[in-house]
Amino acid sequence: MRILFATSNTNKISEAAEILVPLGHSVEGLLIDGNRPIFNEPKELGLEAVTESKVEQALALIKGTEFEGAAVLVEDSGVFTHAFEGWPGANSADVVEKIGLDGVLERISKSKNRGGEYRAVVILSDGKNNWKAVGVCKGKFSVEKRGINGFGYDPIFIPEEGDGRTFAEMKSSEKSSISHRGVAIKSLSRLLSDPSR
Repeated sequence: MRILFATSNTNKISEAAEILVPLGHSVEGLLIDGNRPIFNEPKELGLEAVTESKVEQALALIKGTEFEGAAVLVEDSGVFTHAFEGWPGANSADVVEKIGLDGVLERISKSKNRGGEYRAVVILSDGKNNWKAVGVCKGKFSVEKRGINGFGYDPIFIPEEGDGRTFAEMKSSEKSSISHRGVAIKSLSRLLSDPSR
């Protein structure tokens, strides 16, 4: 299946390709006139609503183009702290852009609870069928930034299933084997290979 990942984040495309290409699918970024699309995102409604909105917009963008007939993959993810319910959530990218990782760590330091989780919702649609999957990666927040790999909150997030390193201290293959997005895309791949589909 030809899969067009509607994201401006090339790291996310690489993560998806690591899982889906070995299963016989192709994964590429969705480009319209050479540009990655920008979507209206109802962030106040949460990750699932954002993802559902983005898939509708992406399908509308490819209608009548050379891409019509390909499947569209969309994803939305966020970091959730246990100390501050729902924060930063669907606004994770905006929060890190506004106050930076140091600002996030400063806020978390005001609580004794360093626990948190990454959550991802992915939807793949061929225009007729939709496949949806959710992934969660539990862990805790470090006291300082560590590592140079990954993106977003990776330098401050220590996954529960790991060995004490932050995501940014791991190779991409290590991260994708346990990350929220990796879990969601693996679940999606199982839905795609289900013989009853």
